Amino acid sequence: MTRKQIRISTQMSFTWFMLAGLILLFAPGSLTNKFQFAFARVFHWPLSVSKSISLSVRAQQSPTDVISRSKYNKLQNRLANVTQWLHQERQKVEELTGLRDRSVWKGVKFVLADVITSSDRTHNRLIINRGRSDGLAKGQFVLGNDSIIGTISDVDRRIAQVNLTTDPTSKMAVKIAELEAGMIMQGCGNNSAKILLLPIKRKVEVGDIVYAQKNPEFLDAPMIVGTVAQCKKDDENPLLWDITVTPTCDIERLSNVDVIIMNPQE
Repeated sequence: MTRKQIRISTQMSFTWFMLAGLILLFAPGSLTNKFQFAFARVFHWPLSVSKSISLSVRAQQSPTDVISRSKYNKLQNRLANVTQWLHQERQKVEELTGLRDRSVWKGVKFVLADVITSSDRTHNRLIINRGRSDGLAKGQFVLGNDSIIGTISDVDRRIAQVNLTTDPTSKMAVKIAELEAGMIMQGCGNNSAKILLLPIKRKVEVGDIVYAQKNPEFLDAPMIVGTVAQCKKDDENPLLWDITVTPTCDIERLSNVDVIIMNPQE
């Protein structure tokens, strides 16, 4: 006995699918939600594969300078690990050598002072409202915006005068960038200074940082003074540089400064 093959016409199939769609469209929300959850459970694996493919395509289409969150977290974790490893290795070195780093500013006092009279491009000195009663003395370095702007040139009980690095009477021991050669910087007015007698065999470029040299009595570590604004051969002596330095601090806008006091007396 043979079974009859049941053939369903295209029109009949279309009618059934249409009816099924209408039923789902007008069915209660709770029923359709159950159907969606059931569909998701049954087709969980193909749906997850499809999602992975979609994410992969998006990653390929994203800009090259953007990384995924997972990769970012991985890099952050690696940085934390490396930082800790370096800390441990440093401890080992200290234990082996018996050496300990000393803070640059250990035992140093900073006195905050207000500027009473400000400077302009023709006047290269400041008057501040701190003096001997606050521990100030001649020769101490003065900071403006974390850079050396000058030294104390005259001091009274409650006020003091700051001789700026741009003043023609100012001479300061400095160094340029990584050059170990000692040199002198002298103010020349007009918000600038010159570095004197540096041979052209020393490599200097515009933009190099100029530091005040360490001074056992007044400064425990080199600090920035300015940057090289011009570097050319000296007109009078072609074997020397003609170097112009400008301060890194806008001195005309300063309202307060810090005076560095080394080994203050309690």
